[in-house]
Amino acid sequence: MSRIQDPQKAFFPHGNPFRMILPKGSSLSPKLLALLNKFEETLAERLRQLKPVHKEDVFSFSWMVLAMKFLSETHNDIISLITDLELPVHHWDDKWIDVYLDNSVKLLDISNGFSSELSRLNQGQLLLHLVLHRLEGKSSTDLSKAKSSVDSWKQLIATRNPKIENCITNINKLLESLEFPKVKNSAKGKVLMRAMYGVKMATLFICSIFVTAFTGFDQNLIGLKVSGTPLWEGAFNDLQASIYGEIRNLVSSGRNLLLKELEAVDIGVMELYPMIQEDNETAESDDFQKSFIDLGDKVEKLSSGLDLLTKEVDGFFQIVMSGRDALLCNLRVSTAFDPPKKCRKEQLLVR
Repeated sequence: MSRIQDPQKAFFPHGNPFRMILPKGSSLSPKLLALLNKFEETLAERLRQLKPVHKEDVFSFSWMVLAMKFLSETHNDIISLITDLELPVHHWDDKWIDVYLDNSVKLLDISNGFSSELSRLNQGQLLLHLVLHRLEGKSSTDLSKAKSSVDSWKQLIATRNPKIENCITNINKLLESLEFPKVKNSAKGKVLMRAMYGVKMATLFICSIFVTAFTGFDQNLIGLKVSGTPLWEGAFNDLQASIYGEIRNLVSSGRNLLLKELEAVDIGVMELYPMIQEDNETAESDDFQKSFIDLGDKVEKLSSGLDLLTKEVDGFFQIVMSGRDALLCNLRVSTAFDPPKKCRKEQLLVR
């Protein structure tokens, strides 16, 4: 595994995105400032809550479920903010709309990639359930079939998922779009841009961690340095330093599988595998029974974790879709004030 990139290294592809969001000397009304502060304070608190009590829990399914819930709640906050800002702002530049819709498509692709990997791992746990079922027979034929299923498990785990590779590509493209197009003279637009900057930073952070968990490689983790002084800056930096520190420890330990429940199952399989290749008497031994029961418990934990995380990833996909729908709905309303652009806006509905 390659070394993780320095988390303190700033990633500003085309200058400082934060300066573009709220230029020096800009001012907001008390109402808009209150909306922005509420959003940023909520994001800061959620980031603090995401910091694991025990660092070794970083790649457990329980923490990953919390991380995906965090993303869903944060993206829901953007939908609420759009409503609170009383959009539409029909004179926004079409370029910003295009960027938002393009980014949301990439997020949907990333979600599909995660779902694909979870589905693949679910196939693996089904194979292990089959192994356990066959080992209950303890005959030579049963042991031979169990060995074949274990071999299939090992081959599946060693295979790379091309859809996760596509996630990496999309994450890199999202990184390149941290710089937003300039917003026309709209205070509401600037508030939304600043809020979306926070959402995008959090999303990139979590998605890169998920890719690392699924691939076992850390070269795609990118140190994100917050630009400006949003209210969530300290919480973000603290969480990133904590998580990346633990990832360094895991990678340096030489672990091939970073997902805790998946690694536990793999260890259990490797302990039982030599016994499967021996005679029937081995299957009656105390060591065999102990390993058999232990593997069964680990497989159940893996199965439960996969179900919970799959549910959260699917929920995140639906929320991203809802965000697109909310924007498109506001755009449709805006066409009532700008009839000549109706055809241009309606084209967005088929993206």
